[in-house]
Amino acid sequence: MKTILSHLLIILSFISISFVCGQTVVNGRVTDTQSNPLMGANIFLKGTYDGSSSNEEGLFSFETTEEGMHTLVVSFLTFETYSLELNVSQMVDLRIRLKEDVNTLDAVILSAGSFAAGDNSKINALKPLDVVTTASALGDFVGALQTLPGTTTIAEDGRLFIRGGQAEETQIFIDGIRVFNPFSPTTNNIPTRGRYSPFLFDGITFSTGGYSAEFGQALSGVLLLNTIDEPDQEKTEIGLMSVGGNLGNTQKWSNSSLSLNGSYINLAPYIALFPDRNEWAKPFVSGSGELVFRRRFENGLFKFYSAFDSTGFELTQEDINYPDGFSVKLNNDNFYLNTSYKGTLENNWSIMLGSSLTFGKNKIDVTEDKIKDNERSFHSKLRFKKRFTSRLKLTLGAEYLSTNFNEKFQNEFMSPIELGFKNNFTSIFTETDIFFSKRAALKAGLRLEYGNLFRETTLSPRLSFALKSGDKGQFSLAYGHFYQSPINEALKFNDDLKSQRVDQYILNYQFNKAGQIFRAEAYYKDYSQLIRYNSPAISFYSEFNNTGYGDAAGVDVFWRDGKSINNLDYWISYSYLDAQRLFNNYPVESQPEFTIKHNLAVVGKYWVDSWKSQLGFSYVFASGRPYTDKNTDGFLTEKTKSYNSLSINWAYLIDQQKILYLSVNNVLNFKNINSYQFADTPDLSGFYDSRALKPAADQFFFVGFFWTISADRSSNQLDNL
Repeated sequence: MKTILSHLLIILSFISISFVCGQTVVNGRVTDTQSNPLMGANIFLKGTYDGSSSNEEGLFSFETTEEGMHTLVVSFLTFETYSLELNVSQMVDLRIRLKEDVNTLDAVILSAGSFAAGDNSKINALKPLDVVTTASALGDFVGALQTLPGTTTIAEDGRLFIRGGQAEETQIFIDGIRVFNPFSPTTNNIPTRGRYSPFLFDGITFSTGGYSAEFGQALSGVLLLNTIDEPDQEKTEIGLMSVGGNLGNTQKWSNSSLSLNGSYINLAPYIALFPDRNEWAKPFVSGSGELVFRRRFENGLFKFYSAFDSTGFELTQEDINYPDGFSVKLNNDNFYLNTSYKGTLENNWSIMLGSSLTFGKNKIDVTEDKIKDNERSFHSKLRFKKRFTSRLKLTLGAEYLSTNFNEKFQNEFMSPIELGFKNNFTSIFTETDIFFSKRAALKAGLRLEYGNLFRETTLSPRLSFALKSGDKGQFSLAYGHFYQSPINEALKFNDDLKSQRVDQYILNYQFNKAGQIFRAEAYYKDYSQLIRYNSPAISFYSEFNNTGYGDAAGVDVFWRDGKSINNLDYWISYSYLDAQRLFNNYPVESQPEFTIKHNLAVVGKYWVDSWKSQLGFSYVFASGRPYTDKNTDGFLTEKTKSYNSLSINWAYLIDQQKILYLSVNNVLNFKNINSYQFADTPDLSGFYDSRALKPAADQFFFVGFFWTISADRSSNQLDNL
């Protein structure tokens, strides 16, 4: 027995000696790039259980029986993971410096000139839900954006006027693809609305300048709308409103989903109850439908989006030059198709491929004139992105835009005239994102564009730099050239023109912490090559050139707070704008009639638990707009009185999925004046008669019932329920 025990002890001794002799010590020190020690870093050999953590001096040490080539991994929160492939025997006295992770939530972002809204955004100025719960917006995404700084309140128009630019200077994109006719047609002094349902979008990026080289043909801004990638569940949404109704349904399968949405608007019942200043022969009627199909593949997502709407109305408006009024009849059909694919490729490449097709048809009767126009537009884009490291990203792409416009004009005094043009643009763009650290980043881009109508090549550099000034704040700078083709109304008479140009300079400061955001931005825009013509209005007899110019400078301020007061969310935005232009038929350089020096918006939303209600308000103030008084000397030297409007809304939860919604625009019934119209000819004493151009209605009342039927029986369209 003793002999057996002796043999076992000898064997165990040999095993113990062999084990000790076969171990290797791995050690070193972990610091940041400033040589400050990092305590608590996790260090291990990949594919093994061998490892340790760094102490307060950043030192680490552990033993391993592994031999040969292995990968040492070092990870630490808010820092980039470090990997070192080396022979284990050489992993001695290592000096490892970790770089800050530029993808953390507190890292710098390139934000000059843009507002983001969506769950994936690091900093949200607005949420998609804000579109439908802002009192003055009436469910229109553009109406909600008009409460942001940088926009100008042009109440009779309804489109986006950004930083001294006309509405045509802002372009809208769905899933990165251009929308050529995003607004419903209208006539003088009646604001338009966006064609598309806000419930189909989960992300909105609104840029008032300094936007990416990926986007062109926009002098002032871009609005990017992203459709929902994947619905969370099947549901049906029903809406009954004082102006019509809507019905939506979403079906969801394992790898695909389908959303359908239809709406019908008819203002006849409303106008019968609340007549406005127009004499309606046929009040506004619109029918529309939308479809979104999504299919997820192993490495990508395909989307198919289509929308159709048909609109018509007929009315007579007061006009100082027409004793019996000015009659307008309009019928519009618009079809929009958008397809896109986003996916990942090998070696950290990603791809985006998309196209859109638009067919628009108008029939317009204006007094004795009859106009028929057709527009066919196409946009295709191919974009690649490469992430070399978390600090370096490259974007490459190309796109093609085409517009074919035709118009037939006739009246009883002249033979029919056919007008039209074909305008095609081919572009390539590249952009690099460089993150020096999580405190500093640079975006540099270049866009090359060729327009075959003008036989013109333009080159647009874009630069943006951001620097964090503390844990919550950062500064940003942006600069860029931007080009845009003249509007259709000019091109259909004369296509021997050039693209219009603006150079933009932006300085931005942004402070963000949980539930609060502050932004202040100063900018300067230098316009050149603007269109000028020599007639009272654009016509067949107008002579055009590109000698116009102008500038716009201002300051925008934004504050949003959803934290300080329980259940209260509010934001305040203010804009100061100083703009001058010599363009169109202006005889001298002047402040344009569509610009306003001071704009203020205050929006609030308060949830009352005991009432099961969300109460909201929107107050908008705008200083007077310039106009020309024919009875005095000067051009655009007079000012209207200031614009004021207070709107309120109330959303009441009947049960978890039924909501009653009421709103009143301009509840205090301010008597606003948009501008003045003067007679074409003076009276016998040489005096020009005039009349105030007032809104069609001083107030608007809205009542809606919204019912969501979903699988979880709890989804609805408010935040706090």
